[in-house]
Amino acid sequence: MEQNSVIEQMRQLIQLIAKHNHAYYVMDQPSISDSEYDHLFHQLKALEQQHPELVQADTPTNKVGGQALSKFESVTHTVPMLSLGNVFNQEDLFAFARRIDERLPNQKVQYDVELKLDGLAISLWYEHGVLVRGVTRGDGETGEDITQNVKTIRNLPKVLSSQYQAIPQFLEVRGEVLMPKQGFEKLNADQEAKGHKTFANPRNAAAGSLRQLDPNIAASRPLAFYAYGIAQCEPHHNLPTMHDSLHWLTKFGFEIAERQFLCASIEEVQQRYEQIQQERPDLKVEIDGMVVKVDSLKQQQQLGFLSREPRWATAYKFPAQAALTKVENIDWQVGRTGTLTPVARLSPVNVGGVMVSNVTLHNIGEIHRLDVRIGDTVSVYRSGDVGVTIHSNVSSRTQLDFQMAV
Repeated sequence: MEQNSVIEQMRQLIQLIAKHNHAYYVMDQPSISDSEYDHLFHQLKALEQQHPELVQADTPTNKVGGQALSKFESVTHTVPMLSLGNVFNQEDLFAFARRIDERLPNQKVQYDVELKLDGLAISLWYEHGVLVRGVTRGDGETGEDITQNVKTIRNLPKVLSSQYQAIPQFLEVRGEVLMPKQGFEKLNADQEAKGHKTFANPRNAAAGSLRQLDPNIAASRPLAFYAYGIAQCEPHHNLPTMHDSLHWLTKFGFEIAERQFLCASIEEVQQRYEQIQQERPDLKVEIDGMVVKVDSLKQQQQLGFLSREPRWATAYKFPAQAALTKVENIDWQVGRTGTLTPVARLSPVNVGGVMVSNVTLHNIGEIHRLDVRIGDTVSVYRSGDVGVTIHSNVSSRTQLDFQMAV
């Protein structure tokens, strides 16, 4: 058998096995039977035994994981990983579009609209098609080197291959690591069965898994990576739009979020936002909104950046998630400076994936103003990562509304 033919067979088997591993371990939705999987695995192993000199760097026949680290090294991002500005309603969204139109007079603007994944942003470096580095976002300027852990993520390509295009000499891909809903539920069921602590939500579980010094722990968790952009590419890919660049990445084996839209107007963006709000419970992953980007990469360059965020993109957040619960007690906490702060002790309730049992009431004046008392039923809500807030008192005793940040 010719060398190129053997390598091609190995690559096909590696990609097939990676796909089925992702379905089984991460999505908790096996796509083939165990015997079919074993057949593929042994087929690859036999090829490797016959041609040990051709074994691929990302072969799944090697044990995933490695030696535990004593600490994570800090890495400075060559291209800063900036945050996004937020909009929360249609008025804010249209104002975002007006600012773009003012800076791009007489230009047609299209929008790339993606799911705002509720995970952990990371940067991946590939040199000559081989994954050499994975770094957390950190503060946007400096992150932590988590290369050993990202190499355990089953749907993330460790070696780039494509029948359709040349492999870049250097490529930096940005994306989000998270746990799909079904994998997260299975992980928590397993944790509970073993008597271990369960995770509050998929984001916390993913972040905690990626920051384990022992990569074998990360390897045991149902993590998935979804690409959302290219920070650097040499030679340049020469693609004109964000939409095109994301689909270009899929040809190398990267996954992107399960929904992506190209919108001809800001009104269409609003329609897609409303559509995704309806479809949100049926998505495979947790999201907390949509990301709206100017699609043209040339127009993105023209628009540029503010100090901490791009002018050409924004996060369109979903409304807060709310739940009702009861005020069981109100007691006082003594701060480090001796300040007394009243705290409402609540019947534990899950709000947007976070178990809430305490909410600060700030001071005695606020208690009187809100007229909140032991035994009241209150509405507690969470909006993205902003925190948990008592939104209103809905007990039969009073219908006074109040709003309070944690």
